Formats: sequence, C-alpha cells, structure tokens
Amino acid sequence: MTLMVLDPRQSAEGEALRMAPALQSLEGAVIGMIDNAKIGTERLFDFIEEILRKQYGVREVIRRRKPDASRPVPPEMLAELRGADAVLSATGD
Repeated sequence: MTLMVLDPRQSAEGEALRMAPALQSLEGAVIGMIDNAKIGTERLFDFIEEILRKQYGVREVIRRRKPDASRPVPPEMLAELRGADAVLSATGD
C-alpha cells in the first residue's frame, strides 16, 4: 500500500501558495463568514460578529451557510464573498 502525503501550502502545479497580506485594521472592513452548517456555528458567528462590529468597527458582515459540512463551499457562494476584505470559516461543534 502506498501512502501519499499532500502539502496544503502548494498548488497542483507544485508552486507554493502565498498568504494574503494582513489587514492593517478591521475599522470599516467587510468580513465574510462561511458557516459549515453544524449545529453551533451560527451561534458562534453571532458572537464573533458582535465583537467585530462593537470592538473593531467592522462595517459589514456577509454570512453564508454551506449546504452541509461534508461538501466544499459552492463556487457561487464563494463569488458572493468576493468583495470581503477577509473571510472566516468555522466549525461550530
């Protein structure tokens, strides 16, 4: 049996991916949130959204919920988050 280990830091072409630059501030930012559809995620995001708005001055939060936790985010849902300055994805277990 052969075991293949994949490096998540590389693209299919073997080229290393780079992290996006850090935001200088969250003040006035638009934040996307991808809910993985597990039971506690919505409640977790409610709490995080409140903190982001009140303590960090986030202007807008775009929230989307995946059809279920076992599937990847649909491309059209990712497209809806294109205007966000940053995107959070979380598991609410």
